[in-house]
Amino acid sequence: MPEQKAIEKSLIISMIILVLYGPLAIDIYLPAFPEMAEAFSVGTARIQDTMIWFMFSIGIGQLLAGPLTDRFGRRPIALYGIVIYIFSAALISVTESLNVVLVARLVQGVGACACSVAAFAAVRDCFGANRSGRMFSYLNGSICFITASAPILGSWLTSQFGWYANFSFMVLFALVTGIFIAIKFKETRPLESNFIGNIVSVSRYKHVLNKPVFIYHACLCMLSMTVIMAYVTSAPVWLMMELGLDSNQFTIWFGINATLNIIACVFTPKVLDKFGLRKTLKSGIIILLCSGGLMFTLSEIREAWAFMVPLFIASFGYALVLASAAGKALASFGNNAGTAAALLGLFQMSGSALIVSFFQRLNLDAPILLSLLMFLLAPSLVILWLKPAKQWYLPSLEGNQV
Repeated sequence: MPEQKAIEKSLIISMIILVLYGPLAIDIYLPAFPEMAEAFSVGTARIQDTMIWFMFSIGIGQLLAGPLTDRFGRRPIALYGIVIYIFSAALISVTESLNVVLVARLVQGVGACACSVAAFAAVRDCFGANRSGRMFSYLNGSICFITASAPILGSWLTSQFGWYANFSFMVLFALVTGIFIAIKFKETRPLESNFIGNIVSVSRYKHVLNKPVFIYHACLCMLSMTVIMAYVTSAPVWLMMELGLDSNQFTIWFGINATLNIIACVFTPKVLDKFGLRKTLKSGIIILLCSGGLMFTLSEIREAWAFMVPLFIASFGYALVLASAAGKALASFGNNAGTAAALLGLFQMSGSALIVSFFQRLNLDAPILLSLLMFLLAPSLVILWLKPAKQWYLPSLEGNQV
């Protein structure tokens, strides 16, 4: 039916928009790192903290946003998230204090996480267990498009108007897209969904955390996101401040990597269809481990290509891991999809933020840092070959959990 197709199209566009607020707030101001460090007269680690605090907040905020989407619905929580996002970005665009920037970034992360949880819960609502992995891959592809284009825009905004302009653009983007969401994003929470108990309920989280299949795949999402987060926060410092690239050269390298991410995300659903979840997951982990080995081997070469080529390869690894692991982690949760998505986000964002923040305090060169973080996935490959883990992917369980 044409009307039904139009509704589904609007819903998919809404989901894509909702997951873009976070990566836009991450990637657009990357070329402005050196200018921000100079403007606030601080070291690069303090500017990296504006990223880490934002990502940490995204994860922690989901502990509340997830149950709220289950209690009140996906749409109202998404709309409140957009409002929070707008006001926090507006505050950053007019402040002259780094401490205010850090606090506002924490608040902005809460807004972004509300949008993200609503989107991922809506995916589970509308596309079910079997199609959700493919939708996650398409959403990741949209995120990669922003990852590729946002630094280009951010480089131009910074050179023309200063670093503040990046946050002014976030305000404008959220205002325009927020109007679309308010008009087109319809509620997707199942009508039969019964939310019982308090908003923040230990038992509700415990129900999710008691499932080893969730813990394993959520940890995989976390470790994969750790690699991405370390790259995003370390690349501007390493390429521009250590290797001497200008913002345009940095944007070119960053854009190539993001383009490969898009290709990988488009390619991933076909891999899932042909080889299934377990083989796809195993392949992704192996690719990341090989990328880590190559990164470590080339770590003594202080050239942009030596840093970026292993990351080009890694793009395909974490695309495979994230799509398959996220779908599997949420597969067995219907009415509690929002709570499960919140916990997945906590693992993926706050967990990875803590890991990256710890490793960055070791003052390692970026290539060594990234190679070590890729090697952290090695135990998960061993677990995947164990008999209990193999049973998670048996055909008899696929219909219920994947």
